Amino acid sequence: MILAAGLGTRLRPLTNDRPKALVEVAGRTLLDLTLARLRAFGVHDVIVNVHHFADQVIDYLHAQNNFGMRIEISLEEILLDTGGGVKKAAWFFLEDSANQDAPFLLHNVDVLSNIDLGRMLQMHAENKALATLAVQNRATSRYLLFNEDHQLCGRRSAPEPRPDGDPHTVRDASAARASDSDLVRPCSSPQPLAFAGIHVISPGLLPMLTEDGAFSIITSYLRLAAEGEDIHAFAADEYYWRDLGRPENITQATADLQQRVLLQ
Repeated sequence: MILAAGLGTRLRPLTNDRPKALVEVAGRTLLDLTLARLRAFGVHDVIVNVHHFADQVIDYLHAQNNFGMRIEISLEEILLDTGGGVKKAAWFFLEDSANQDAPFLLHNVDVLSNIDLGRMLQMHAENKALATLAVQNRATSRYLLFNEDHQLCGRRSAPEPRPDGDPHTVRDASAARASDSDLVRPCSSPQPLAFAGIHVISPGLLPMLTEDGAFSIITSYLRLAAEGEDIHAFAADEYYWRDLGRPENITQATADLQQRVLLQ
């Protein structure tokens, strides 16, 4: 599933007349780049949630013949956030009774990376995790906390990172520890890590999404971690990664692509 329904407010003015999924990097839309990553991994069945300028996304995919993939649309009349969006699209992951146990990928449309999805899936299976989250040791205003077994145990807010545009900037861990934290399970030395916007999820999670309306899937993860479920970390520091949520990051990503940074 590609999460593409957001308003793209951080990308204004680029999103004044288009959805963030159709903002371009080096002549290619964010949606095209994300779909290409998934195709390279062997994914051919995708659902995309839409809201802001939804008709533009639908028309774009039609004009591109869905890039040779099966692509379904989950139209959100009101924004449902990540958790609500996944819950609305749950039918898509449960329709094939022969493969209802197969995990699925959840990917933000405004993330560009070469994170090894195969290794991530393998780790997810080895740990028998309910969900596996790509994480990095970099600056963020919202840290997830993990224990020594790489299991989610809480979250922590922190001051905004310095706006130098470097996705690999690492904040002094003491700064994160000094900020507000919320542990949901016992953890003696929680490690603060930044979420990279890519998940591997077991379909067993879907009936556990008991929250209603619009809600963040992180809220569900924290609740389930408190109940003893394994929400696991996948260390992604060795990979290229960039958040494309701001115009200056689009500019840098364009330079990266022009310099032949490998994304597959």
